[in-house]
Amino acid sequence: MHSELQSLVAIAAISAFVPILVGILRLKIAEVVLLLGFGILLGPEMAGWIEVDDTIGLLSELGLGLLFFLAGLELEQRAIRGQSGKLAAIGWVISLGLALIVAFIFVATEKAHGVVGIAIALTSTALGTLLPMIRDRGELDSKFGTFFMGAGAWGEFGPIVAISVLLSTRSSFAAIISLVAFAVVAFLLAVVPSRFAGDRIRGVLERGHGTSSQTALRLTLLLVILMLALAGSFGLDVVLGAFIAGIIVRRFSPPVAESRLQVRIEAIGFGFLIPLFFVVSGAKMDVRSIAENPRPMLIFFVALLVVRGLPQWFLYRSAIPDPRQRARFTLYAATGLPIIVAVTTIQVENGVITAAGAASMVGAGALSVLVFPLVGNALTAKAKTTVSSST
Repeated sequence: MHSELQSLVAIAAISAFVPILVGILRLKIAEVVLLLGFGILLGPEMAGWIEVDDTIGLLSELGLGLLFFLAGLELEQRAIRGQSGKLAAIGWVISLGLALIVAFIFVATEKAHGVVGIAIALTSTALGTLLPMIRDRGELDSKFGTFFMGAGAWGEFGPIVAISVLLSTRSSFAAIISLVAFAVVAFLLAVVPSRFAGDRIRGVLERGHGTSSQTALRLTLLLVILMLALAGSFGLDVVLGAFIAGIIVRRFSPPVAESRLQVRIEAIGFGFLIPLFFVVSGAKMDVRSIAENPRPMLIFFVALLVVRGLPQWFLYRSAIPDPRQRARFTLYAATGLPIIVAVTTIQVENGVITAAGAASMVGAGALSVLVFPLVGNALTAKAKTTVSSST
């Protein structure tokens, strides 16, 4: 218990002081990068203040789940329909084809393993990580925000389904049957309760927002944990359950209740569990192997831009005609970390890749979170400065 509390104190301290540090120093980098960095510094391989045991690991899993839940909760239907949905689907399929080619080359030249896992990781987009940034910039309801939500949804949901089917220890047929069964259960959980929710129940939920009972929040947390458990029991990756839970709450909650609920669930998520997930991800990284041989990490980092980002540049040339905005969109789409963490965790547990290989992939994902949004934001900021000076 003492060891666990010491680790939690270190994690809580990192979570609390990182935003203060970013604000005071006016750093133009995502907080996620610092969370990962301090996790590495205080992790087992360096200071040793953070030990990742079963308890910390469970909390980290919940943090990952809430990250994907909030991504599902933010997802607008318009982003996955019409032009946005069509472009996003085509873009992800193109990325998947390129990813398989690059993964085969990477495995052959770098003597690595896990072609399928590498390919899935290369098609990911860190929607949950970047959405708060887009919302803070006031672009969530803009055309850019809609297109990114569509691309990000495919960049998260596509890899999640691929993980569940292709990285399962069972046969692909059995995995597909489990996926269909899970979809049926998720549909029932989404539809059946709403059929029996009368005015009295809605009144209780509404009153609960302003009392200590927080009924809607408790029910939402129950749904998230239940979907995580169901996904795990069906042999699927737990983040699939969290993402679907977010979509369910988004679909069946009244707008006012949804906004109140979202504030509370974000407070729990971004206040503690989600930062904990990123700190623990840093603490679990095999940084020594990266320092000894940074080449695989750098190759994977470039591959993320080529596989996931470059197709978007050409595909969205009419939808986003401004080259600077399209360049930022390209860089955002190529930013990946949570899915990469999920893929590497599964493959290390299954003995497909080594801890060093996982560290290279996660390190590349962390580097993408640091570099790509920073460069993209700098491009658009420069464009605004140019326009302002010309007027």
